[in-house]
Amino acid sequence: MNTILVVDDEKAVCNLLKMYLEKEGFEVVTAHDGEEALKAFQHYHPALILLDLMLPKKDGWTVCREIRKTSTVPIIMLTARGEELDRVLGLELGADDYIPKPFSPREVVARVKAVLRRVQMQEEGRTKQ
Repeated sequence: MNTILVVDDEKAVCNLLKMYLEKEGFEVVTAHDGEEALKAFQHYHPALILLDLMLPKKDGWTVCREIRKTSTVPIIMLTARGEELDRVLGLELGADDYIPKPFSPREVVARVKAVLRRVQMQEEGRTKQ
């Protein structure tokens, strides 16, 4: 089963995404600040991370940067910061996608599935070589 790490300081956002993702068969772990996110990442080894940028303790930029030092896990940034500069910076730091708030939970689930499909196809391509 694919584990998704949802990181947002708004518990209502985490709960909403958790409900939609679990309905689609994903296991969901939540974190509400940057430090908790890094601990959860180390402990659960998620298949994908949904990451807010504006977090207490360590912001999403820092979390993304630290994860990218050791992992290529897919990261989708989910944030109220929707300016072009923020989106470009997020993608340059290693995010695989960027969804501005407010968002449609169904669209988030669809994007999660699309990114995981792409990763699975890449892994299958590597094992065939």
